[in-house]
Amino acid sequence: MLLRMKLDILAIGAHPDDVELGCSGILIKERKKGKKVGIIDLTEGELGTRGTVETRYAEAAEAGRIIGVSARANLQMRDGFFQNDEAHQLKLIAALRTYKPEIVIGNILEDRHPDHGRAGHLIYDSCFLSGLRQVKTWDADGDEQEHWRPKYLLHYIQDRFSEPDVIVDISDEWEEKLQSIVAYTTQFNSAAGDGPQTYISSPEFLDAITARARLLGKRIGVKYAEGFLSKKNIGIHSLDALVLQET
Repeated sequence: MLLRMKLDILAIGAHPDDVELGCSGILIKERKKGKKVGIIDLTEGELGTRGTVETRYAEAAEAGRIIGVSARANLQMRDGFFQNDEAHQLKLIAALRTYKPEIVIGNILEDRHPDHGRAGHLIYDSCFLSGLRQVKTWDADGDEQEHWRPKYLLHYIQDRFSEPDVIVDISDEWEEKLQSIVAYTTQFNSAAGDGPQTYISSPEFLDAITARARLLGKRIGVKYAEGFLSKKNIGIHSLDALVLQET
């Protein structure tokens, strides 16, 4: 169920754990600054080799607690089979209009897992359509929702590397980000629970996540960073927003 509240930042992932891997660092950073952050998982991750729907919900709740989210919801779209069509767009638009985020952070537009790219395009189209008055949606009480378009949509980098448009220092948030990821015990710890080892359950996968954060951090002269892509030019009010490190 969607809690009716205003969020500053809404992160969206095709699967539970997408957000933790892609952008939990910046969510933690902004939450520490007093911003309200939330997460929407599009699917329950029911096609995952390891774990169950029930364990994924429990793990997502723990990860959300670590990040400090004000809201987390699951839209229960079909893992592997959801589409970027009118029905799915309207479902996501209703969620966007419930939370009214200033910034949305979502899946990348093309990646190894086809759900990631499909989700990225679903998020992109829904964020635009949500701003159109003639696209009608209704809340849980049956009341027509007001139109709402986020000011920015950023896409986090996933399995395949893409050159980011903006890189954010998350050095102070790195340990909490890592904790939010390993909260998904069934997914990222091959020694825990039943099920075969998968692409993401081996220690080498988390090593790669760390290496990516170090690589992006080195680009801007910090220890750890996250990178994001944007189809829209990003504006800043002053040069105070820049990381002033010699590189």
